[in-house]
Amino acid sequence: MKIYKNNFALAFLVAILCLGEASAQLKTSVAKTKYTSQVNPFIGTAPLLDTKIIGYTPPADMRVWAGLVFPGSSVPNAMVQLSPMTKYRSGAGYEYEDTSILGFTHTNKGHWNLCHIPILPVSGNASVPYQSAFSHDKEKASPAYYEVYLDDYDVLVKLTSTLRCGVHEYTYKNNSGRKILFDLGKANNHVDDWTIKQEGANVITGYQRTGGEKIYFYATVDTDILNTDVKDITKSNGYALLSLKDGNNPVTLKIALSFVSVENAAENLKNEVGNKTFSQVYQEGNTTWESLLSKIEVQGGTTHQNMLFYSMLYRSFLWPALRSDVNGQFTDEAGKIRKENYRYYTLPSLWDDYRNKLVLLSICSPDVTNDVINSMINEGEIKGFMPTFFHGDHAASFIAGSYLRGIRDYDVNKAYQLLLNNAYKEGGTRPYISEYIAKGFISDPDVEDPHVETKAKAGVTKTLEYAYDDHALSLLAKELGDTEHYKDLEKRSKNYSNVFDKQTNFMRGRLENGDWITPFNPEYPYYEYMYREANAWNVSFYVPHDMEGLVKLYGGKKAFEKKLDTFFTKPWNPEYIAWNISGFIGQYCHGNQPAHEAPFSYYFVNKPEKSQKIIDEVLATMYDIGPEGLAMCGMDDAGEMSSWFVWSALGLYPLSPADPEYIVTVPIFDKVEWTMPSGKKLILSNPNGKRDLKSIKINGSDIKGYFIPHDLFKNGGSIEVNTK
Repeated sequence: MKIYKNNFALAFLVAILCLGEASAQLKTSVAKTKYTSQVNPFIGTAPLLDTKIIGYTPPADMRVWAGLVFPGSSVPNAMVQLSPMTKYRSGAGYEYEDTSILGFTHTNKGHWNLCHIPILPVSGNASVPYQSAFSHDKEKASPAYYEVYLDDYDVLVKLTSTLRCGVHEYTYKNNSGRKILFDLGKANNHVDDWTIKQEGANVITGYQRTGGEKIYFYATVDTDILNTDVKDITKSNGYALLSLKDGNNPVTLKIALSFVSVENAAENLKNEVGNKTFSQVYQEGNTTWESLLSKIEVQGGTTHQNMLFYSMLYRSFLWPALRSDVNGQFTDEAGKIRKENYRYYTLPSLWDDYRNKLVLLSICSPDVTNDVINSMINEGEIKGFMPTFFHGDHAASFIAGSYLRGIRDYDVNKAYQLLLNNAYKEGGTRPYISEYIAKGFISDPDVEDPHVETKAKAGVTKTLEYAYDDHALSLLAKELGDTEHYKDLEKRSKNYSNVFDKQTNFMRGRLENGDWITPFNPEYPYYEYMYREANAWNVSFYVPHDMEGLVKLYGGKKAFEKKLDTFFTKPWNPEYIAWNISGFIGQYCHGNQPAHEAPFSYYFVNKPEKSQKIIDEVLATMYDIGPEGLAMCGMDDAGEMSSWFVWSALGLYPLSPADPEYIVTVPIFDKVEWTMPSGKKLILSNPNGKRDLKSIKINGSDIKGYFIPHDLFKNGGSIEVNTK
């Protein structure tokens, strides 16, 4: 009996020790995924079907532009964004309602381009067309990981990635006849040509060229490749099929990209992956995301609010994407291979993300921001003008705002001169700049019976955007001591008033002779006539640098408030259908960017509670829509939509992103602890937990007004909102 007791005691002790060790391991595991485990990468992949939110009933063949994001593996601002493809030329290539996977591609953005180097494991009896059914029940994703089971081929696929490399792990149920498809005739862009070469038993190299740009790859497989069968290399539907040696172990494929050469791709793979296991690469990627997401710790929100917040925060840091290799080389806009003392990045999605995301990037990732601006200067020197994306000249806002926030590791004088070229010279970034300078506005032609897709100048939108960009550049001119340009640009920043029609109280198009365009319907949306992807309602509150002046144009605070009340309550006409305009509260469209500043406009009539009501409605209804909660009200546009959520959930917004200040709203969390790269902390709190803003305390003292300076981010401090 004594022996039994001793043995029992020993067994009990061992059990306790084992449980303790298991508990410690569990705690460590939880700590390593505290933030990434709250991210749902599938939000934004499902179709938007709710006609009340869409605003109209779409035609049967129309998938409203919503989300357009991918659920694959990436680390922040990476070259490689490794994701499943269910449909080519479909935004990000993945649509949740699809039932087949066509491959796994290695670049992404969500703008109907990229999605390069498709690879797909297939079984021995697979045939053209190569694709496999899959189920969401057998699919998982987190920021640095993706997993799915290919039902037709009986292959479990796991994906992870580094900055420039992807790692695939394939577990084949059938261990004979295993194959890997390199579907190089396909991408979201038209494929111009491609090549592939087997080197020895375990290496595959080649490139894919789309739009004149070559993307090189170097891949290794840890199982011998018996042969590589290349089909129709000159055709867009060509592919290569690798036959593998039979075996029982999972197959690991490691691949690196380069926009310079196969040799650089090989060096990228050696430096970033080398002999690391799949698990090691994933853990490093997960740790990178944990480090970034943990910079903003929220407290007091619901589980659902926390999930949405960290999902949107994650989405805010995928673009712009890295384009230089580990050795520093990159291919510039002139096709020249170069090496500079910074990492080279793609151009930001400036028409969208200058509003909020690039400010978030500058605060959380100042090194990346510096490199992005250096990359833009590089491109600008080649072209003679600072580049922009799509519309407007919002590099002015991005660079001026970054400089005023202390991001200065670049040649600001070069940047400034290029931005002056944009603002004063014809033939560059600002179309019709001569007309804008001469008249103070950009006209549109007299078009009989214009429709949604009428091609013209989008004169009203350009005038408003150029006026704001003039303001942004004037701030940089003032900071650099250029008084002459400062005064001229600041004067030009008031040009917004030249397209404001006081008879209708709308921003309205003008003809070349200055007459107002007639007939005029402020509810009708246009893609390029008078407005860019908007109607009159959605651009008529866009003067973020001079809202007080805008209020005066409307006839004062009462008139301005009444106009806003109508804006947010007047129903959208269901007969007005546009692919990328959806997500309505009254006439306000949250599904596209042109009016994203409008919900904050009530602040300028001292009615912040009215703004908060709209903000809260957007946060609660526009980001996880549909039966699965995976649809968004509009296209994420490289993270701008996500970043709007992040800022508004935190209780701040960079209303005029060129100005180093932020409007204070009410956070949805009780407390937010935001840690800067310097280690300084900004604490935001809403101790009453109510939603109507009454007053604001900065570092314990009441302030007048609603704006706080960027110094609070640089020096640390506290923002407390008193609510009622």
